[in-house]
Amino acid sequence: MGNDRHLTIDEICADLDIARSTFYEWRAKRRAPRCIKLPNGDIRIRRTEYERWLASHEEAA
Repeated sequence: MGNDRHLTIDEICADLDIARSTFYEWRAKRRAPRCIKLPNGDIRIRRTEYERWLASHEEAA
């Protein structure tokens, strides 16, 4: 699928070392990366969206 594959919530949580509940809190507060809700209810995040979201939270050194 290349660089724009879709990540699962578990993959995002593992990468950020956060609990799944934290991700859902961020999502409820619109602080999480934009998500795609699949017809079966599963949620995915585009890798490019996740990388953009991470970059937007970088602090200047």
